[in-house]
Amino acid sequence: MSKPRQDPDSVLGLADRLHSVAIRLLRRARREDAAMGLPPAQASVLSVLVFGGARTLSALADVEQVKAPTMTRIVDALERAGLAQRQPDADDRRKLSIAATTAGIRLMQQGRSRRVKALAHLLADLDRNERATLDSAIALLGRLQVRKSGQ
Repeated sequence: MSKPRQDPDSVLGLADRLHSVAIRLLRRARREDAAMGLPPAQASVLSVLVFGGARTLSALADVEQVKAPTMTRIVDALERAGLAQRQPDADDRRKLSIAATTAGIRLMQQGRSRRVKALAHLLADLDRNERATLDSAIALLGRLQVRKSGQ
């Protein structure tokens, strides 16, 4: 299989390089998650709840790409830890939504802060012009994200 071209005009090559860099940066930032004391699946679900809002069990399962029984076990564990809670839906009492508790929000915000500090440590090695270039690239990526999601 041939490797995508590496010139800037190759959209496939650009996407390949962006993917590689994004994965490595995410892995580096995720090293900080161990300090939360949660297994990765629980940390991921709690992140969805804290930064995306309450969800039904099936919606969480869809986002996390797991089956409902797996999500039930994850949510049960988060509830036992006092990090999430099931709440009846205001409009349909048969429906339950899962929301982060105050302790869950605090834990996830602390985790995010550790990740951001780890990335900031890496960025500190860049000079002012490099940081400005990266800032412009982030703005471009943000525009793509909004354009593709239809928001």
